[in-house]
Amino acid sequence: MSQVFSEETHQNLLAHIPQCTGRDISDWLRTVDEGPSLIRFEEKVSWLRGEHNLAYGHAKAIVHEYDLRRAARKLI
Repeated sequence: MSQVFSEETHQNLLAHIPQCTGRDISDWLRTVDEGPSLIRFEEKVSWLRGEHNLAYGHAKAIVHEYDLRRAARKLI
């Protein structure tokens, strides 16, 4: 898992993604989960950018959040 931004920047990006993309974060996380089985962080970012025409920062924030939540599920 790669830390891509400060926690504050990450939260600010997540807050703006719905208004910039028209889709909620939960929808984007589901998209990543249901997408191709890519392993590397940057592969997921590139896929989101290419397939869904996302800005680089938004794609990185979505993948980072996905990885954080996935890691949290494994701890429980």
